Amino acid sequence: MSERSPILLSQSAAVPTPEDDLSPGVAWHYGDPLGEQRAASTAAVVIDRGDRSVIELSGPERLTWLHTICSQQLSDLTDRRSAEALSLDGNGRIEDHFVLSDVDDITWLDTEGFRGEALAGFLTKMVFWSKVTVTPRPDMKVLTLIGPQLRSGAIADFLDIPADAGVYTAGDLPELHHDDEPLGFWRIMPPTGEDRALPVIDLVVPESEQLRWWAELVELGASPAGVWTAEAMRVAAARPRLGTDVDERTIPHEADWIGGPDELGAVHLEKGCYRGQETVARVANLGRPPRRLVLLHLDGSSAYRPSTGDPVSAGGRTVGRVGTVVDHFDLGPIALALVKRSIPVDAELTTGDPEAPESSAAARI
Repeated sequence: MSERSPILLSQSAAVPTPEDDLSPGVAWHYGDPLGEQRAASTAAVVIDRGDRSVIELSGPERLTWLHTICSQQLSDLTDRRSAEALSLDGNGRIEDHFVLSDVDDITWLDTEGFRGEALAGFLTKMVFWSKVTVTPRPDMKVLTLIGPQLRSGAIADFLDIPADAGVYTAGDLPELHHDDEPLGFWRIMPPTGEDRALPVIDLVVPESEQLRWWAELVELGASPAGVWTAEAMRVAAARPRLGTDVDERTIPHEADWIGGPDELGAVHLEKGCYRGQETVARVANLGRPPRRLVLLHLDGSSAYRPSTGDPVSAGGRTVGRVGTVVDHFDLGPIALALVKRSIPVDAELTTGDPEAPESSAAARI
């Protein structure tokens, strides 16, 4: 059984994530999941993302070295900047997705908890003679803030984030007490939610300070919310997640993960050679990825509820697979899916077994 987050253990109303969820050990919700989503869309919420694995990269060659083994342009990344990146296999298929921030000569990576050990192991094996040290940091945790009130008001004033700070900007966290040394950082992530309109700010903090930061943010007006809220907003924004929306065949163009460090994406199309680049370049030049990521609106009246990996059919033939499935406070049951590029947006789709009504449901893009 996964170790449970101190925040989960300290909140009496917290309901843990379901068994086998990709975010073990944290809160799924705090008793009112749809209300928590509503608060994220109108005010501000704070979400415990302590399930994510954090890795520290130190050494003078950390960025130039990382640049050579991932999909992102990082050799000239400046201090207090963040980016997203992928690690691909030799055929250009996605193995890992991670977020990185460079702060005071340390590059911090965080990724899905189930891939943390594998990613740290891969990075360690790739060091060779480079002046880089790879250190897993289970003592560092992620908190995520979502909501329109983050960029002005009490939370913004306390975090002291410049009003003109853009996506992927990072900065020092303020001292919680007058005698504290600053430790940890904030970073602005791509917006989420329907129409991708909701600001997102991550805080990466020591586990020993996690509860204090949680209490401080709640005191400043952020409502507690579970990862159900983060997932609902992410799916509504049609942003993929490793482990659910990405299968063993997925290439970056299919998941819409294209974009440089100053754009919203994880693959820079003009950087030098890295493993899997040939596939990325070929698809970029031809413009014809086999599949595309779509947002599905599911038939809420059906007793059948699709699961990750279930087939998506059109006209009786399989045309894709279901990814994340979640209930959204406004859109109802929705899901992400990878479907064949040729499927039109007005196609009549079915999730599950189209030959068995009790094991299928209608869907539309």
